[in-house]
Amino acid sequence: MRIVLLGPVQAGDVPLSARPRMLLARLALAPGAVVSADTLVGDLWGARPPAEANGLHALVYRLRKALGGSIAVESAGAGYRLAVEARDVDAHRFEELAARGRRELAAAPRQAAETLREALALWRGEALADVRSAPFAEAAAARLEELRLAAVEDRFEAELKLGHHTEVLADLTAAVAAHPLRERLAALQMRALSAAGRQSDALAAYDEVRGTLATELGVDPSAAVKEAHLAVLRGEPARPAPGRLPAPLTSFVGRDNELALLAELMAASRLVTITGPGGVGKTRLAVTAAARHRAHRHGRLWLVPLASVTDPAEVPGAVLGVLTATTPRPPASPQEPVERVAGLLGGGEAVLVLDNCEQVAAAVAEFTTRLLELRPGLTVVATSREPLAVVGEALCRLGPLPLPHRRSEAADSPAVRLFLDRAAAVRPGFALDESTVDDVVEVAHRLDGLPLALELAAARLRSMTAGQVARRLEDRFRLLSTGNRGAQPRQRTLHAVLEWSWELLTEPERTLARRLAVFPAGADAAAIESVCQDDELPRGEVGYLLGSLVEKSIVDECDERHRMLESIRAHLGDKLGQAERAAVRHRFTEYFAELAERHEPRLRSAEQETSLALLKAEYDNLLVALHWAIDTGNADAAARLLAPLCWYWNTLRYDSRADPLVAAALGLGDALPEDARAAFSAYQLFSGAGPLPEDVEHVRRLVEDCARTGALRRYPIIMMATLTAAFMLGLEDLAEREIQRLREGGDQWARACTYLVETFARYDHGDWAGVTAATTEALRAFEETGDRLFTAMALAGVAHVRSIDGDHNAAIAAYERAKALAPPGDPSYLAGLAAERMRAGDLAGARRDLAAAQRMAAGSGQHLLEVVAAIGLAELHRRAGDPARSDRELDRLLALAREAPLPEQAAEAVVASARMANRLTAGDTAGARALLPATVAAAAAHHDLASAAQHLARLRFLEADHAGAATALGLSEVIRGSFDHGDPELRDLVEELVRALGEDGYQRAYRRGTALPRQDAAELLT
Repeated sequence: MRIVLLGPVQAGDVPLSARPRMLLARLALAPGAVVSADTLVGDLWGARPPAEANGLHALVYRLRKALGGSIAVESAGAGYRLAVEARDVDAHRFEELAARGRRELAAAPRQAAETLREALALWRGEALADVRSAPFAEAAAARLEELRLAAVEDRFEAELKLGHHTEVLADLTAAVAAHPLRERLAALQMRALSAAGRQSDALAAYDEVRGTLATELGVDPSAAVKEAHLAVLRGEPARPAPGRLPAPLTSFVGRDNELALLAELMAASRLVTITGPGGVGKTRLAVTAAARHRAHRHGRLWLVPLASVTDPAEVPGAVLGVLTATTPRPPASPQEPVERVAGLLGGGEAVLVLDNCEQVAAAVAEFTTRLLELRPGLTVVATSREPLAVVGEALCRLGPLPLPHRRSEAADSPAVRLFLDRAAAVRPGFALDESTVDDVVEVAHRLDGLPLALELAAARLRSMTAGQVARRLEDRFRLLSTGNRGAQPRQRTLHAVLEWSWELLTEPERTLARRLAVFPAGADAAAIESVCQDDELPRGEVGYLLGSLVEKSIVDECDERHRMLESIRAHLGDKLGQAERAAVRHRFTEYFAELAERHEPRLRSAEQETSLALLKAEYDNLLVALHWAIDTGNADAAARLLAPLCWYWNTLRYDSRADPLVAAALGLGDALPEDARAAFSAYQLFSGAGPLPEDVEHVRRLVEDCARTGALRRYPIIMMATLTAAFMLGLEDLAEREIQRLREGGDQWARACTYLVETFARYDHGDWAGVTAATTEALRAFEETGDRLFTAMALAGVAHVRSIDGDHNAAIAAYERAKALAPPGDPSYLAGLAAERMRAGDLAGARRDLAAAQRMAAGSGQHLLEVVAAIGLAELHRRAGDPARSDRELDRLLALAREAPLPEQAAEAVVASARMANRLTAGDTAGARALLPATVAAAAAHHDLASAAQHLARLRFLEADHAGAATALGLSEVIRGSFDHGDPELRDLVEELVRALGEDGYQRAYRRGTALPRQDAAELLT
């Protein structure tokens, strides 16, 4: 629903009385933000606040009732928030469009005019027209009116730049009459009158504004008005000739930061070189920046294309050709070409743009150095795939357009916006929506945000869908083989652009470049040297050649890592011969197998952070090395690579490729080392999301194999899943025997892990004292290892114990410590912290933690983490008394789970308990009763039947079976080993039951539950 502030205040077609309308307007001025109650009272009532203490609350209630469910007015801490996005409020949409129009004004006046017209069309009258009596309204309306007038002025300027002086003159004159003190309007009117041939009227307009300013304000006209007056007196055109730049055929998208940087560099340096790979948009950026320079406005700017110049001796002639085509020849002509150019340029400020210099870079460098010495007022902007390497040269390194990190950011990504802009040109109406967003984002990522590639891909939408374009990118050079026939031959297709870069390389550079193409994720210098060197390319030469490839924009360097754009990598990878490819891949596999083997034990030590950062950086390289090891039957390398990867998958990052890769490695059979074969077989069996295997003897044999071969000691990451599974399947003797052996061994981390295993086993047996002791020991032992991740995991266990015991402060402190130890961007412990705050009654604190968790999860790109945050948010809504909203959040959670991907059965199990809790909170006994079997089944699968017993207790209470409710609470204690003393809802339930049954009656019914053996209690539920 659109909220209107630019006119009478409206929220769709909802009728609103005066005071709720004021509240809506005030909240809409800050959409999505919390406005404190004190601020609202002051802004709505001023110095006369309502007599009733709850006056604001009553007004909020009236607004909520009027809006119904169309827009939410949320309570947030000590204030309120209107749950809408900025784009849904016309005033904020206007500000966004007006700012965009102003940015477009210099380089794209036609686009600026369209944008500003769209912005001004949002106005339906005076801003906040019918709430002006509110104390806040006058200042807010005045600000919006000032922004409107600035947008009007920008729109007039855009129209004048387009030569539409006649069309806008009447509106411009009316605007000047309405605002006689706005000097910019007066200057624009003078320019329009002069362009229309009405110089006398333009001079009269100047006299009028000068007189008005003197009479009203006692000041002289501004410099801008005086400059327009002088232009009329001199008979100058309304706008200087556009200079020697080509008119753009398409809009300019993105690059705001680069344009700002380029403007700074041109102001501070006399030689600025824009470098970057082919197709990145160097020429377009240079032309756009040049169009904004004051030298262009004064006709003192020239563009010299050098793409067709291949002979270095022809560089001065190419510049002379451009200058003599636009500048009168001086009477005398110097002997030297560079001096002739200097003479034609003349004195004063000037800008020379030398485009596409890479093939004659040395000649351009020599020519430019001499020319800058002769003309102190000259600035040279060069575009090249490598720097000119001249003293005083400032570099503007241009990379691909920024890509969206997540789906929700797609519309704001410059790469996506460029694709959409060019797509709309060939397929009118093409837009970013649910049917196209995933394909468009994939195309943008697969093409690295490279502008030329995106434009060529968009052109394919003449005959293909976005999905078809995305699927055909495996053969990108064929797909992008049809380009702009008006461009230089080497710029028409992606292949031509990249082949031109290849031809400029020396033979040693080509050797290194094609070998570098085997790295999917870039690499540091040490990896590149080890993988790419051989007798033909000595190790000592690799560093120098790598620097040269960086200079020539074949390789990008960032944070000491080197990578190629995917399109460059694909192009150069095809140039590897079969024998060279096999040799490079072998060195690649061995290098990363050794790296994996070296860092695997460090992942479980105080060096974890460093090794984890390396593992993340090299993740794609490690996966490719594993693929190649499996494909070539290199079982030893495969085993070394899988060890840290299994740790990574099991601890930090879900990857759908993990299971197939483990299965493929196991397919190597007896070629795998015996301990590795046992370990990865156990990992495959126990680390999935599905249920435990039913063949207990098979599990026994597998655990025995892991023990016999030493796999539990060599690959301790499998220990937790393996021994926990043994406990769960009744193989307690086997599990306890191996735990004892591991505790007697010398591996400190393995010993710490045994206490986590013991925690799970004790919990599954209802031994709460054992759980408490094992959890405490696990924390102590992991702290000694220096392993931050598993220390955080142990702290979460401690927090759970403290929470059940009712010690919320200790539980919160443990979660806070776990959050500090967790890797950046992991929302899991924040979600746990929020859950504990809810149990402690701090819903506001829980909301803050969940908001942070949601931001982290969304930024991670992993839907499973978003599921974790969504579970917490659903519980927050329920505890806040809004089970319907909680259900909607659970629906969203299921959609996220499907994208994770999470098996549907597992996803349903996640929400079963929450669904039943919502029904209980809503008082829907029939709905809750219907969900009980699914809730019990899910709780049994997660070894948490105690929670199901608590749900049963609440259900029986609603059904007026008070004794049965008390007995169910007793069942929860015998199953867990402890009553949940930290749940305020259970405490309230106990009070109600005592009130209904009496203390003795409650205790008798409760003991009927606790008197049962644990197994019998569990069977009563299942």
